Amino acid sequence: MDQTITRRDFMNGMALSAGIAASGSLFASPATAPAPPLSSLPAGAQDAYGYYPPLLTGMRGSHPGSFEDAHALRDGQSWPPATDTGEEYDLIVVGGGISGLSAAHFYRAQTSSKSRILILDNHDDFGGHAKRNEFNLDGHLNLLNGGTLEIDSPRPYGPVAAGLLKTLGVDVPALIKSTQNEKFYDGLGLEAGAFFDRETFGADKLVVGIGSAPLEELLRQAPLSDRARNDIAQIETAQIDYLPGTSSDDKKQRLSRLSYEAFLRDIVKVDPAVLKFYHARTMGEWGVGTDAVSALDCWGFGMPGFQGMHLAKGSIARMGFTPAGYADTGGSYRLHFPDGNATIARLLVRDLIPQAVPGSTSQDIVTARVNYGLLDRTGAPVRLRLNSIAIHTRHLGPVQAAQQVEITYLRGGKPYTARARGAVLACYNMMIPYLCPDLPAPQKDALHKLVKTPLVYTSVALRNWQAFDKLKLHRVYAPGSYHTYFHLNAHVDIGAYRSTKSPKDPILVHMVRTPCKPGLPEHDQNRAGRAELLTTTFETFERNIRDQLGRTLQEGGFDPARDITAITVNRWPHGYAPEYNPLFDPELPEAQRPYVLGRAQFGRIAIANSDAGGGAYTDSAINQGHRAVRELLR
Repeated sequence: MDQTITRRDFMNGMALSAGIAASGSLFASPATAPAPPLSSLPAGAQDAYGYYPPLLTGMRGSHPGSFEDAHALRDGQSWPPATDTGEEYDLIVVGGGISGLSAAHFYRAQTSSKSRILILDNHDDFGGHAKRNEFNLDGHLNLLNGGTLEIDSPRPYGPVAAGLLKTLGVDVPALIKSTQNEKFYDGLGLEAGAFFDRETFGADKLVVGIGSAPLEELLRQAPLSDRARNDIAQIETAQIDYLPGTSSDDKKQRLSRLSYEAFLRDIVKVDPAVLKFYHARTMGEWGVGTDAVSALDCWGFGMPGFQGMHLAKGSIARMGFTPAGYADTGGSYRLHFPDGNATIARLLVRDLIPQAVPGSTSQDIVTARVNYGLLDRTGAPVRLRLNSIAIHTRHLGPVQAAQQVEITYLRGGKPYTARARGAVLACYNMMIPYLCPDLPAPQKDALHKLVKTPLVYTSVALRNWQAFDKLKLHRVYAPGSYHTYFHLNAHVDIGAYRSTKSPKDPILVHMVRTPCKPGLPEHDQNRAGRAELLTTTFETFERNIRDQLGRTLQEGGFDPARDITAITVNRWPHGYAPEYNPLFDPELPEAQRPYVLGRAQFGRIAIANSDAGGGAYTDSAINQGHRAVRELLR
């Protein structure tokens, strides 16, 4: 740990164009030369030979260069008069995530394959939160999701989202059967573990065998008092009704207004150390600890303590994955591609700009090499322009009579304009009041209420995973550590892509951090976490990653200086779309909820993104793209 850290995120965002010549070895070679620029629009980074952002390490997600101008717009900065590119389109989409790409797909499907569409995105790669982390480890392709994890939803996919997947060639049941090996590590005898850190629990201790070894045996190893051990054993196994003499419905009502932490503290009356142990269990799904998640949500998610309370099964808002025993809530299939839902984004780009993405199936897309130089070609019906952040949207004339919308965006720090018959704003909805200042005040107010949840998905490349194998470990829950959860890369074989099989081979580790400030309401925790995340340096992340993995895996012989070969920190200050939280949100009819009021059509401008659907799920993003297009074409 005393060694100097030399790895840096020396190329990110707008810096790509400056550093590309000196760093060509990091980039894949495209099949053809880049497109000539428009006379009024200089070539961007994506037009440079070999541009390939999925291979970049360091600070990714909301990378340097992708958000600063948005903050400047929020703070009232103005720019010089924009250059008119002379471009006119049928549709301009602001945001190249799954919702924006889906909107472009649906627009063409409902109009013509010749419809002219421009997609603008502020990042150096498309996909939004569906980010692809790609590594070449000892000549072997290794992939991990840098954002949205998998196809899943608390409800079955409806005809729109399911129909899009079918159109893209994604047969979910067939792919689950042929590509997913969720028992791979179990077959090697590797288990789940919990790491107790000395700062929180008084001593560093890794306990392996969670969910398989006898609970009493595991608890004896934990640095906890006898009372805390007994309390955990009771929560996990005892059949106790903590609200006796109360009906199931009345229990649910009370649990919906009570945090899980308050349930454990005030009703179960556990030792304070027990609260610390469970506090981070909700962070991966909700982005906040158990102090800001209702006990009812935690019951629906399958957390312990409710097994003796005789709660009737049924649909639960914001439940997330459908846990075992709650199948009647109507959850969707769950499918994980090696790069997460970046595969869905890449399939959509192939559908829109087929010359840029070779192949034809949902299997070969995983190893396909996108030619970024073909995404923004002059004369192409669909153009995808990266590193281009929208700063203004307006109707050309009175809202109800205007025939066109004008979008102003920044590229290389300079403003440009393009026009279209209509626009879909598929960006972060809380930014839309700044992009479109003509919106009605009540709609702006509703959009400002859509506070997203910050989170970090970190990808760590290891020289091998022999330390995990020696410890018989493949996933770790670490409630007091910097990253509260990490695991070995999921085992998925699809098309030409093959997951690592031997502990001697390189592998990727997925780590999760959700910055939040316990004790505050959920959205205040989100704001505090976002501020922390934007001021945290890559060096701080790397130092904590090395420290955490070194301490957790030390008895397996892990050496962070020797065994860590690359780090990609996917920083999402605006991560999960906001969802209803009964602890803090008023109970309103659907039509009066902020996400419904905020997504109202405004002349030739429609609003998409999962924010507008009130759910941080891929089907929500797709459905909202479809709804926005229907509004424009109505």
